[in-house]
Amino acid sequence: MKKEKTEIVILGAGPGGYMAAFVAASKGKSVTLVEMDAVGGVCLNRGCIPSKTLIHATEVMHEALNLSECGIHFEKPKIVLKELREWKKRVVGTLCKGLSAKLTQKKIKILNGRGFFESEKLLRVETKNGQVFLEFDYAIIATGSSPALPAQFDLGSPRVMDSTQALALEEVPPSLLVIGGGYIGMELGFVYGNLGSKVTVVELGAGILMGADPDLVKPVFKKASQLFENMYLETKVLGIKTEKNKIKVEFEKEGRKEVQLFDKVLVSVGRSPNSKNMGLKEIGIQLTDQGFIEVNENQQTALPHIYAIGDIAGGVLLAHKAYKEAHISVEHLVGDLTSHRVPLIIPAVVFTDPELAWCGLTEVEARSKQIDIDIVKFPWTASGRAMSLNRTDGFTKLILEKETGRVLGAGIVGVGCSELISEALVAIEMGATVNDLAMIVHPHPTLSESIMEAAEQFLHSRI
Repeated sequence: MKKEKTEIVILGAGPGGYMAAFVAASKGKSVTLVEMDAVGGVCLNRGCIPSKTLIHATEVMHEALNLSECGIHFEKPKIVLKELREWKKRVVGTLCKGLSAKLTQKKIKILNGRGFFESEKLLRVETKNGQVFLEFDYAIIATGSSPALPAQFDLGSPRVMDSTQALALEEVPPSLLVIGGGYIGMELGFVYGNLGSKVTVVELGAGILMGADPDLVKPVFKKASQLFENMYLETKVLGIKTEKNKIKVEFEKEGRKEVQLFDKVLVSVGRSPNSKNMGLKEIGIQLTDQGFIEVNENQQTALPHIYAIGDIAGGVLLAHKAYKEAHISVEHLVGDLTSHRVPLIIPAVVFTDPELAWCGLTEVEARSKQIDIDIVKFPWTASGRAMSLNRTDGFTKLILEKETGRVLGAGIVGVGCSELISEALVAIEMGATVNDLAMIVHPHPTLSESIMEAAEQFLHSRI
């Protein structure tokens, strides 16, 4: 039996795992990173990076076609899918090589294989060259999640896709049904819609992008309704089945049933934790009913020397949450709580068109908790920069504590708001007030000054 020793073993080389490895190595710890696939995890290989690469390409194409208002005219673009796929592959490949090189530079050992806990201090790793047994002092589980595919949608047909298969971009189907109006479904719906698919979105709930305030979602819904063939809300998919070279889908809305045919179906109804077949329950690690690992504020499991971070630990399934939890877990196990702070404020960004971002307390949350707040919105129709971009379909929203004017939350919808939301996040984290935001000189003309404009608009309304 081949046995090795390491201070810290990390299962999963996605954003949480590789960040934990970097932090642990910087603390002088010996680290072994176990990964059964490519370094970078879902985010780099089958999620964040490839999706944003395709979103950028298709948005630029769509924007170019709409420049006729400005007196600039383009021919209808020729889409060469093979070249688009190759460009996406180059972006991912370059980042993967850079990440691998950095791991090597930091003397982090990478073990390719599947990990299984034999005991509280021993991990068995199945590699292509046989079994390796790792004795460890600490373990950090960062195995992430996978697209959920409910049994009723699992036909075993290539015409039924999850997000991974959709990002492979094998073809642009003439018609595409997206089941689920969350951020993954909406982002990929915009990609395929801009490429020429007739997209239909069906959502069981009363609206799309349910985590955001409804007023912020409206501009996205409006744009989607213009680009997509149909948007069905409060609609249930009763079943799907193959019919010749199509997928037959039966819907139900308000008691009425309807059947439609689609060339392909994208199932985007959430993600499932990768917690099976790892020996977790056998060694005493507690799981939720959904399969997520239960952790405390330090990311510790029921076994104090074993931590869990990122998607596997539940909560919002976002890469930047995993990054932060990597710091929390490593700093806790070495006794250095430099960046430890609970609760975390996790910003959310949806890369639709227009983009949508929010952080801190939402208006819906504040109202439900009966928190006394003020709301101010600055419309981008009054922004010179937005007008010069021909993108006034957005606004900036601040949620303020009524008594003090402290910024409790913010939401922005509009082009490029993924780059703007961090200023609001810093304001919330630093306890800034609406007066602070109004006093900061912002460059003009920019979209970022919409945050200052919102603050000034609120203060002027109180005079």
